[in-house]
Amino acid sequence: MKSVQQDMTRVCRAAGEWFLKSGIQEPNGGVARYYFSDRRRNAPLTTEITAYTASALVRLSKQDPEAGYLDAAVEAATYLVNAWDAKCSAMPFECESESRRYSYFFDNGIIVRGLLSVWRERENEEFLATAVKVGDSMMRDFADDGHFNPILELPGKRPLALEPARWSRSSGCYQPKAALGWYELWQITKNVGHLACYRQLLKASLATHMQFLPGSDTDIPVMDRLHAYSYFLEGLLPVAGEPASAEALAVGIDRLAGFVRKLAPIFLRSDVLAQLLRVRLFADQYGVLRLNEDAAQEEVGLMQGFQSDDADPRLHGGFWFGKKNGEMLPFMNPVSTAFCCQALEMWNQKGRKLEWETLV
Repeated sequence: MKSVQQDMTRVCRAAGEWFLKSGIQEPNGGVARYYFSDRRRNAPLTTEITAYTASALVRLSKQDPEAGYLDAAVEAATYLVNAWDAKCSAMPFECESESRRYSYFFDNGIIVRGLLSVWRERENEEFLATAVKVGDSMMRDFADDGHFNPILELPGKRPLALEPARWSRSSGCYQPKAALGWYELWQITKNVGHLACYRQLLKASLATHMQFLPGSDTDIPVMDRLHAYSYFLEGLLPVAGEPASAEALAVGIDRLAGFVRKLAPIFLRSDVLAQLLRVRLFADQYGVLRLNEDAAQEEVGLMQGFQSDDADPRLHGGFWFGKKNGEMLPFMNPVSTAFCCQALEMWNQKGRKLEWETLV
């Protein structure tokens, strides 16, 4: 057992080194969406991915406080503070490309949580103030007759037309993961408006989540929708003790696992494996659904197979995005690395008390 724990520790340490040394976080603190291994260059920096990385670096700093993770997390949070567009009171999707013209509801929620994660460690008031501004923008600018628009065009904040075939360009049950930002803001600021918006999204998502899967007549797009459906399950965690949420979490985990088993031979995403394992562990600890040890162990093994041992520092220790028909796709992905690292850490320390606020 001890050797297994040591192996998992090495896996997480290698992932942490990748965040610090691969160049995925650029000198200005921003983080690229992924590294193209075939083109040998980073994709553009995005505010969402920077926020995910900030949260991941905070988690890594708990394992090794001297490694420099927290300093890198502060740099990421500072990038997000500087990214805020004060002229139109909005957070852009990207800062240095044409995509600056857009603001995404989901991304904003992740940004709130990333800023709060770093704020809890350093208590920099700019981090909290920016998180509040982003959370308020989510409530104010995206609300539309009972739902929240997924994308706004800046500076006028005109909502883009919905595209039902693309989950990220539609409102849907995946949005409660972003709404966790509201829940955390309510815990800190006691602004009941934030809690009311979380509850509004939760109610709508519980009513519609069973229609989200499979959502496509062909198999490949379903794997991407599993990633989004996992966000729905994660968004339930603060209220997992409530009957409707507990039922949805238990049913959802079984549905998610079934689709993963079916689709894995043709398309498998590492982040989906990590999301499934994390919600399994939370559901078990919260008394919602007993952990299926055999299935979880299989998922751990599959997940570990996505970590790169390539000597290239741009790759070593990171987790590949996914593979199709057995071939690894050329995207070294910070979100995949963050999710997989946390899932394996949680598995390594089964039985330790889990707090949903720490979920990256």
